[in-house]
Amino acid sequence: MKARGIGAAGGFTARSADLRSSRLHEPPKGSPGGRGVMRAFVMKRIGEVGVMDKPVPEPGPNDAIVRTTAALICTSDSHTVRGAIGERHDLTLGHESVGVVHRLGAAVEGFRLGQRVAVSAITPCYVCENCLRGFTSQCTEALGGWKFANTKDGTMAEYFHVNQAMANLAPIPDDLPDEKAVYACDMMSTGFMAAEHAAIPLGGTVAVFAAGPVGLMAIQGAKLLGAGQVFAVENVPRRQELARRYGADEIVDFTKGDPVEAIRQLTGGPGVDSAIEALGAEETFMNCVRATRPGGTISNVGYHGDGEVVRIPRLDWGVGMSDKTIRTGLCPGGRERMGRLLSLLEKGRVDPTPMTTHRFPFSDIETAYRIMDRKEDGVIKPLIRF
Repeated sequence: MKARGIGAAGGFTARSADLRSSRLHEPPKGSPGGRGVMRAFVMKRIGEVGVMDKPVPEPGPNDAIVRTTAALICTSDSHTVRGAIGERHDLTLGHESVGVVHRLGAAVEGFRLGQRVAVSAITPCYVCENCLRGFTSQCTEALGGWKFANTKDGTMAEYFHVNQAMANLAPIPDDLPDEKAVYACDMMSTGFMAAEHAAIPLGGTVAVFAAGPVGLMAIQGAKLLGAGQVFAVENVPRRQELARRYGADEIVDFTKGDPVEAIRQLTGGPGVDSAIEALGAEETFMNCVRATRPGGTISNVGYHGDGEVVRIPRLDWGVGMSDKTIRTGLCPGGRERMGRLLSLLEKGRVDPTPMTTHRFPFSDIETAYRIMDRKEDGVIKPLIRF
C-alpha cells in the first residue's frame, strides 16, 4: 500500500426520540478539560513500536468515537513499522477492531450510545470524485480509503475515531460475539474481495497462493462463490490444515517442487481459471500469471511492500495478448458490506475463529505484536481483548 505524500491504510434504523435524548456529547467521567487519556499502541518511528498515553479523540459533526473491546493484529502493521509507507511518528497502529459507541457527532443519526459496532479497515468519505465513481477504497486518491494507521491514528487503542460514522459504522448482531465480528473488519472482507475479483466461473478451478488469514478467507470465498476445485499453495502444516477446513481440495506444497507445474498436472495441463495472490511477493504474483490458463483472471490482494516494480512473466502472459486479466483491489469499506459479512457470521455460513491462535489482554500488546511480526509459535491471528 502507499500513503499520501509518498504516492500514497445492517441494522440501520431511522432516528427516534429516545435516540435524540440519549446522544452523548460529554467527555469520559473525571477527564479534565473535556478529554480523557487513553493507552495506544503506536509506531514510534520506523522499526520501533510501543505503548503511550494519548488524549481520547473528539468526534466531528459526522463522526463517532468507539470504545474498543476487541482487535486483531495484521501483518500490514508489520509492513508499516518496517517503513513500507514511509516514516511515521507516534502513529497508533491497527485497523481491525470492534467496540461500542462512546460518543456521536451532532449530525450522526441511527446509532445509539453503548451500541456494539464493527468498522471496516477502510473508511471512505463517500463524497469525493473517486467515491462517487464507485471506487470508495481509492477515496480522494490511490488507496486513500485506507486511513487507519496510515493518514490518521489507527484502532489499536482504548478508543478510536471513525469518520463519516453513518456510512462506516455497522451494528453487530446481539448474538454475535466480538471475537467473530472482528474478522469482518478486514480478513473476511479482503479475502472475499480477492475471490470476487477472481471472476471464478461456476464449477471453475482456483489456485490461492499463500494460506495466511487473507488467503484462507479467499479459499472460503471461492467456495461460497461456487468454485469447483480449489488449490491452496502453502507449506506450513497448520495453514494447510486450515486451508482444507475452509474448502481447499488440494494442497500444493511449494517446497516439494514447482507449484505451477503441480497445478498444471492437477488441471490436466491448461492451468486454473483463476489465481489469487494473497502474499504480496513478486514470485507468487508471477506464479499466478504462469498458473492461469488463457482467458483467466489473476486477482492480486497481497500487499507488495518491497521493491520498485513487480514483474510479469512475458511468455506466460502471452507476450501481452493471452486474454488474461489482472485485477487488483483494496479491502472494501462501508456499512452495507460490513452488514452482509456480519450476516454470514451470524447465520453460521463462515466461522473464522479457528484462525485465532493466540489471545492477549491489551496490556500484553507488545508481546502479541512481536509474535505476529516474527511469525513465532505457529501464530496465524492474535486476538486482543480490551
